[in-house]
Amino acid sequence: MSKETKTLLSRTFVIALLTAAAPLAFAAPSFAQDAAAPAAAQMTPEQIAAFNQAVTDFTAGQTAQQGGDNSTAAAKYEAALPAIRAAVQTDPAKVENVNFLANALYADAAAQGALGKMDKVIALYGESAPYWRKLVEAKPTDAASRNIFAGILIQMGNQKMVGQDKAGADPLYKEALTLARKSVAENRADAVSRNILLSALIGASQTANDPALTSEALNMGKAMLSDGTIDAMNKPSVQAMTGAKAG
Repeated sequence: MSKETKTLLSRTFVIALLTAAAPLAFAAPSFAQDAAAPAAAQMTPEQIAAFNQAVTDFTAGQTAQQGGDNSTAAAKYEAALPAIRAAVQTDPAKVENVNFLANALYADAAAQGALGKMDKVIALYGESAPYWRKLVEAKPTDAASRNIFAGILIQMGNQKMVGQDKAGADPLYKEALTLARKSVAENRADAVSRNILLSALIGASQTANDPALTSEALNMGKAMLSDGTIDAMNKPSVQAMTGAKAG
């Protein structure tokens, strides 16, 4: 690959970091737990009250974000996160709260990205990754969560690549590849899943030194350029790899 192509790809990694996906329309739990119900670990009444306030703050954050007010959204998410973290720490096995925390961190990352706070985005992605991994393992048929997690891993890999850290980026891309391949195998017609797989292939082709991955990325990228299913994030990378003119 030429020096010029590598430079273009590096620029694309930066563009990718600035492209924060919109959060899911996620329904937060209506309460932390029934204080009278048996549980492996009980939250205190104060923790339950704080959690329920976090639900209110998170819902207000979603409303603000959907209205384009990312500053208010970020503030609401930041206010909600401590109580949600505490709930997960109290009972890590409660998947509903793990799901809530993963989505709250992801939504906050999207709001912070819209505000241009990319260091904050990467920190939130890094914190959220173990929760998304746990959620995907607990719900193996949940393609939406699987795709979000794959996208987060790719963005984290892209950030490593901006810093020329191929060794750090490689396992992130490889994990994303496994997830994305599963989504595409389940639904080959889904353009979102195919673009996530293409992103992972493009990243892995830069870190794994595997000609087969590079060939797969090129072939898939050319096909998606041809049929118009390629997204705005992947298009510049594939054009750089193929030597096609942007347009």
